[in-house]
Amino acid sequence: MTAMRATSYCDYNAGAPIRPRAAKAVARALAAGGNPSSVHAAGRAARAAVEEARERIAALAGAAPEHVVFTSGGTEANNLALAGVARASVVVSAVEHDSVLAAAAPATRAAVRHDGRLDLDALERTLAAAPAPALVSVMLANNETGVVQPVAEAAGIARAHGAAVHCDAAQAPGRVPVDMAALGVDLLSLSAHKIGGPQGVGALILGGDIDVAPLLRGGGQERRRRAGTENVAGIAGFGAAAADVLGAAGEAARVRALRDRFERTVRMTVADAPIYGAAAPRLGNTSCLGMPGVAAEVQVIACDLAGVAVSAGAACSSGKVATSHVLRAMGLDESAAGEAIRVSFGWASREEDVDRLCAAWFDLYERNRARRARRAA
Repeated sequence: MTAMRATSYCDYNAGAPIRPRAAKAVARALAAGGNPSSVHAAGRAARAAVEEARERIAALAGAAPEHVVFTSGGTEANNLALAGVARASVVVSAVEHDSVLAAAAPATRAAVRHDGRLDLDALERTLAAAPAPALVSVMLANNETGVVQPVAEAAGIARAHGAAVHCDAAQAPGRVPVDMAALGVDLLSLSAHKIGGPQGVGALILGGDIDVAPLLRGGGQERRRRAGTENVAGIAGFGAAAADVLGAAGEAARVRALRDRFERTVRMTVADAPIYGAAAPRLGNTSCLGMPGVAAEVQVIACDLAGVAVSAGAACSSGKVATSHVLRAMGLDESAAGEAIRVSFGWASREEDVDRLCAAWFDLYERNRARRARRAA
């Protein structure tokens, strides 16, 4: 029997492999059972697991546990924030995740600069023209380029216009500091599977002076902000992953070293390969790069055949590879935007993953260069 080929997973921004501690927490909760709304012993044990996780998620964002609302993921958290807060208008950055852009429609989009950072002057002008009071949504770090947004500065501008502020921080924990008070935001979204927790669970964290109308009604769960029996196993795994992130002081620096090694190798080998967002502050795990003349889909498939998992843009389009609205907003033309892939490392990434990725990507580059040379001969 042929042994399964080892693979290198380099797509952490789509979803991180589950951490062992989180997997064990999920298994324990599934084995224990119990409805956290029940008053008997099994129900109380389930409730205790939920509340312990709530405290850990709150600590992840520098918030109070009672302000954490568990959801089915980051998408629901974003929808709850944008639909649950009544405002006369909504303003979002042009590079937000699709779950924000769709939930906020119709919304006014504030432009970003060529480096991918929000244009604060554009935000000021947009808010000045928008019906008040507004709700502003600015992500903490972009899922495609890793560019870290000036959320605190944007929140200051929003406050001056009487606007509330939502921040999609799904990509941030363990990579950059997340502190609601320091950011100055009213609502903040998180997702478990981005940090090595299970899929299908997330959270919306509220500031002390704001509340949301529920999207789901029919029960008193989550302080009547989100009806339905809580996903106890998912929440327990989320809490365990959060504890790992909070306790892994050196993880971000180790992962950044891997990403930087990859980019140094790319620059030495393929001088004309652009790395998008590199001029701005970025997450230390993310690289968005282009291979001139080679479609992103071809790069993704070639890497996959070589046992390396990467993606083209966001991984939320049912397997479709589409031109990135993020890169288009940064000023790239259709052709260049269609040649960019995203590489993202994380907690289980190792040197050999970088080596395999480089080998696969460079092999495709050389094959494409040789093909062009034959055509030109």
